[in-house]
Amino acid sequence: MSLSSVRGNCRLIARLDVKGANLIKGIHFEGIRVIGCPEEHARRYYEAGADELIYMDTVASLYGRNNLMDVVASTVEHVFVPLCVGGGLRSESDVQQVLRAGADKVAINSAATQNPELITAIANRFGAQCMVLNIEAKKVGGDRWEAFCDNGREPTGRDVVSWAEQGVALGAGEILLTSIDRDGTGKGLDLRLIRAISDRVNVPVIASGGVGSCQDIVEGFEAGCEAIAIGYGLHFKKFTFQDARDAALGASMPVRHFAHKVEYV
Repeated sequence: MSLSSVRGNCRLIARLDVKGANLIKGIHFEGIRVIGCPEEHARRYYEAGADELIYMDTVASLYGRNNLMDVVASTVEHVFVPLCVGGGLRSESDVQQVLRAGADKVAINSAATQNPELITAIANRFGAQCMVLNIEAKKVGGDRWEAFCDNGREPTGRDVVSWAEQGVALGAGEILLTSIDRDGTGKGLDLRLIRAISDRVNVPVIASGGVGSCQDIVEGFEAGCEAIAIGYGLHFKKFTFQDARDAALGASMPVRHFAHKVEYV
């Protein structure tokens, strides 16, 4: 892929998967390892230059509710970049509650697969920029992926490309696209998956799952996504935000220049 495939400004996003009071990271959404306090890591990544943050409640769908309200409210006292929250949001009322807590947008997966009209309802009430369709994709052969829900536990029977197109037609303003096969492995993003979706929708695609190096980030942008959500690579200190930004700038990617170089330990 050439640089001509890169769309708009490219964003670097910290993804924080949360279970209970802990920031966690698994492999293929399983084998969870506790990383630490989510609010402390959120503030650290913000100060290190994250363009946005994503909080994902990994057990919310299991229990039918999102448990991050206090975490979100605490985070936005010190973090001043857009914050997206996902997990267990099933209604307009749930979305309103998390927005009031301080989130800027929401990522909807399970509830949208069961009730696609919810996408339109959220987009109409809160704006398309607020409605992020969260797609958990698992390869099922060739260039075919199936959408899963309930944090990668349940198949939906939906083809990922068709579901992304339908979600955008219903009003989704962004797609958060996570490869279950690559999640937590550090083996690089699923570039074929990114291309398959980016070529078919006209909204920003946030690629997630598998980033283990700065080169993975450059290749992800070249594949056509406009943002990359990073968990494994940051949590396990494979690189810093500044490393990622320098690599992207070195490859002439249109990422934001960040003046303050903050290294975390």
